[in-house]
Amino acid sequence: MVHVTSDMLTRLDVSGPRYTSYPTADRFVEAYGAAQYAQALHQRGSGGGAIAGPANPLSVYVHIPFCESVCYYCACNKIITRHHERAQPYLAALKQEIELVRQQLGPRQAVSQLHFGGGSPTFLSNDELNDLMQVLKEAFRFVPGGEYAIEVDPRTVDGPRLAALAEMGFNRLSLGVQDFDPDVQKAVHRVQPFASVQALMEQARTLGFESINTDLIYGLPKQNLVGFRRTLEQLASLRPDRVALYGYAHLPQRFKPQRRIDAADLPPAQDKVAMLAMAIDVLREAGYDYIGMDHFALHHDSLSVAKRQGRLHRNFQGYSTHADSDLIGLGVSAIGRVGAHYSQNAKTLEDYTDALSRGELPIDRGLVLSRDDLVRRAVIMAVMCQGRVDIESIELAYLIDFRQYFAAELRQLEPLVEMGLVQLESDGVRVTPLGWYFVRAIAMVFDRYLQADRTAGRFSRII
Repeated sequence: MVHVTSDMLTRLDVSGPRYTSYPTADRFVEAYGAAQYAQALHQRGSGGGAIAGPANPLSVYVHIPFCESVCYYCACNKIITRHHERAQPYLAALKQEIELVRQQLGPRQAVSQLHFGGGSPTFLSNDELNDLMQVLKEAFRFVPGGEYAIEVDPRTVDGPRLAALAEMGFNRLSLGVQDFDPDVQKAVHRVQPFASVQALMEQARTLGFESINTDLIYGLPKQNLVGFRRTLEQLASLRPDRVALYGYAHLPQRFKPQRRIDAADLPPAQDKVAMLAMAIDVLREAGYDYIGMDHFALHHDSLSVAKRQGRLHRNFQGYSTHADSDLIGLGVSAIGRVGAHYSQNAKTLEDYTDALSRGELPIDRGLVLSRDDLVRRAVIMAVMCQGRVDIESIELAYLIDFRQYFAAELRQLEPLVEMGLVQLESDGVRVTPLGWYFVRAIAMVFDRYLQADRTAGRFSRII
């Protein structure tokens, strides 16, 4: 087993992108609009230009922005309200967007991956969710054996609701846990006892959900090493199929809810690093494979299998077992990718609904990738997903001399080689088992935008 020391974590605790895309979303431009996105959709639908090709099933992301109460740590695009009637005009606009996308793509495009995120999708009633699912099923063809997931707030869901979600076609759940310590939960305004999460997971398994993902956050107010170890051990006892372990980034100047957190309650930097090192050890000892960055999965889980077989992929939702699919983003602020096009919807409810009321796709900004972007995307995703860049494959695909094209980057990798994170081989660049824990730092070397303007500070820290 690789031993990750606190010293290594501290030394490499820099700011950097998560690389759910390259170029990263902060590089999108407002000059990109609805017309370019419509063209990309039409090209994919007609087989006339999308890189993935129409035969490759789509991924679909649906953003539901509403939450009943605010979690102080949250940096998501959300609307806090207890007025559930506010969902109705949003759902009407969402259905309009689905129809506009369908018109450009053509009917019944195959979908193998669906994710409802937020906010809290379970803010919607069963009838509202079922109605929205029916609209999606009329617009797209959901293939058997696909991954159809929904984020669930354990405070608002019980057994009958889970049964309704299963009946709608959802086969995967993502539960926000964050921490089981009562003092931490109170400090972040998200109280959900361990027993309630345990009961919910037992009910989900009884109902036949294929996979359960849980989220944890380290670095929250009131957290300490003793309490967080207890949370890790409690979570491991529940045996979720996947665990996402995120570091809390305290940015109150950017995210208003975080202003309610007393900075004096945050654990010191050395404790935060120690929490991560401890979490890695506890989860591995509990039988979880380290996938990359902040993701862990049980050895039999499809994500672990995909990593072992070199089939791991990455999109705006994180690591994925599916092929390098195009992603349709639906809803306010949703991000999508179609071929060489990235796009993001309007970030406010007003702008989103206004565009759709005019019969326009609600695109706020986006990007058409250059040839250099495509080359670097291939390299960065190879680093992030396969842990290896095959030089010959890149040269054949993009007609470049790899060592000449990336001469500066190969020199910049040398300190990481000395640290044992990377090996430069005659036929490629390989991430070592130790390097997997710092894979973002390795990928950053190949990011032309980051290297050019040194704006890493705009991103969260990689530890």
